[in-house]
Amino acid sequence: MDYSTNDSKSTSKKKVVAVVGGGLVGALNACYFAKRGFQVEVFESREDIRQAKIVKGRSINLALSHRGRQALKQVGMEDTIVSKGIPMHSRMIHSLNGTQSPIPYGKKGQVTLLLQRLHTPHSAETYSNTKLNFAHKLLNWSTETGAMTFLRADGAKEEIQADLIVGCDGAFSAIRKQFLRQSRFNFSQTYIPHGYLELTMPPINGEFAMKPNYLHIWPRNTFMMIALPNLDKTFTCTLFMPFDEFENVTTGDQVIEFFQKYFPDAIPLIGADALKRDYFCLPAQAMVSVKCSPYHLSDKCVLMGDAAHAVVPFYGQGMNAGFEDCLVFNEIMDQLNEDFSAVLPEYTRVRVPDDHAIADLAMYNYVEMRSHVNSKWFLFRKYVDNFLHIIMPRTIIPLYTMVTFTRTRYHEAVKRWHWQDKVRNYIVHSSLYKGL
Repeated sequence: MDYSTNDSKSTSKKKVVAVVGGGLVGALNACYFAKRGFQVEVFESREDIRQAKIVKGRSINLALSHRGRQALKQVGMEDTIVSKGIPMHSRMIHSLNGTQSPIPYGKKGQVTLLLQRLHTPHSAETYSNTKLNFAHKLLNWSTETGAMTFLRADGAKEEIQADLIVGCDGAFSAIRKQFLRQSRFNFSQTYIPHGYLELTMPPINGEFAMKPNYLHIWPRNTFMMIALPNLDKTFTCTLFMPFDEFENVTTGDQVIEFFQKYFPDAIPLIGADALKRDYFCLPAQAMVSVKCSPYHLSDKCVLMGDAAHAVVPFYGQGMNAGFEDCLVFNEIMDQLNEDFSAVLPEYTRVRVPDDHAIADLAMYNYVEMRSHVNSKWFLFRKYVDNFLHIIMPRTIIPLYTMVTFTRTRYHEAVKRWHWQDKVRNYIVHSSLYKGL
């Protein structure tokens, strides 16, 4: 369907919006701007994957929850994307002795969807006022005029002029480099001391080797392994561990010894020979968290997605937060009549505290996933939270429910979480005191 014909706002002279970065957030942004009637140019440094002989990149599993679905719904993409997902009902905790215990995400019927790598730039091509430019590397851009210079695959330089530049070019954003030259721009980049390594668990007799509708977790306090299902009936197993621990495992025999000690039930499912081989295929990869502020420069440029707020992957909100960036920007465009000089600073004001909050929550959730889920006290608190939510659904809402199944602003969810912690602790301690 060509949404530009029926849904666009007509303008006598179309303003040009340049979206730099043709990944998930960039592609969705292109749809939003095209639907409004802007002339949209999408610039992606990589080649068109539809014409690539070899598709490079690691396997990426993406969690789609309420925020992301609402953003997709606004441009008519929700049903198409959801149909490609695997529903995830809860975590499945694997103990050292091999027992498995589910921890539901929320109430019955509340599920997240697991998606594999999405090739979304092409969805923007449903709009006639959108052009995709692959193999275009940004060399420079002007904060005053919006002029941009790109290097094409053939070695030639190409210059374009844009009324608005939208930087969606990832954690190591080329667009953001200009922001770093500006006064009063705050920026932080933090690498966590843990890396990750991916392994594959093959199907058994053509079926999943484990129950597919779960996030499988092997929590081992200072590190963990998770396994997520794929549409081809494999599981992607990801080992998250301090880099110095990775460096201590240097031979195939040491790999087997390590897995026998910490993940014995996974060895027959992955395969001992495959473990010895695949563990050394790639070195452990780093994970970075990026925060910055403001997200805009005058009325010429705005940052979204990982370019504004790269987060570690432990809350499953990276894609959802990026998609919600697009939705929030679109809502502000409605409120302020597409006046970029008013929209951009308001977007920064509204969005920065939320994105910083989810970055912090993602860091916290790593500790919860690798360690807290082993604690009986943690499981008891989860039970109390869920019980209180049932009897007081508007007063007590679990943090995970607020983050994953509502559009409660991230920073407000954190504030409410801390308040609810005090309420729950008061109730628990009062009950224990009376019991004594």
